[in-house]
Amino acid sequence: MADVMLEVSNLHAYYGKSHVLHGVDMTVARGEIVSLLGRNGVGRSTTVKAIMGLVDCTGSVKFKGTTLHGLKPYEIAHRGLGYVPENRDIFPTLTVEQNLTLGLKGTKPGRWSYQDMYRMFPRLQERQHTQAGVLSGGEQQMLTLCRTLMGDPDLIMIDEPTEGLAPKIVELVAEYLNTLKERGVSVLLVEQKLAIALQISQRVYVMGHGHIVFEGTPADLRADPQIRREWLEV
Repeated sequence: MADVMLEVSNLHAYYGKSHVLHGVDMTVARGEIVSLLGRNGVGRSTTVKAIMGLVDCTGSVKFKGTTLHGLKPYEIAHRGLGYVPENRDIFPTLTVEQNLTLGLKGTKPGRWSYQDMYRMFPRLQERQHTQAGVLSGGEQQMLTLCRTLMGDPDLIMIDEPTEGLAPKIVELVAEYLNTLKERGVSVLLVEQKLAIALQISQRVYVMGHGHIVFEGTPADLRADPQIRREWLEV
């Protein structure tokens, strides 16, 4: 694949003695949106945590050609890999703008400004001086996405960004992800909602029991009812 940003090979991950990932292989190219699909509990969140250095793992993870294994999460982040966790992790007593400021890395201006964030999510501008803890769930999700982007990542991994959000906010998140792609940022999206993943992704992986059981385009997945029935549908 041309210009691979993230290359994961034979990734195994563990929580104590529990073996969660069993040889995961995947790639994400520059400016590509790739979705990692599957039911809850199959290892999708563990995959992005392992890439970010947050769980014990073996195998190979390369980002822009550099091996990440053995690096601490903050060292991985400083190499240009962003991570938006499922639990959002905002700083509740700080304002919206202070939360955004915490996303900055160093003093050099990146590709993204406060005004970029406010253009994408005008609601954040309206509440820029409000403590983040009183924001709605949708507003907190917007803030988390934007705070990560302020660090100017080349690739951003986003875990379940539409979980529990109203349909209108889900549409905003989809627009945000497309904006990233247009500006050359790669995305690895862990997502439960099949419709949004198939709408915005160039490729999809389906995970089951800690393995990748399908890789292809959204059209390939739509054309494979057996995979959808066995590994995705409830």
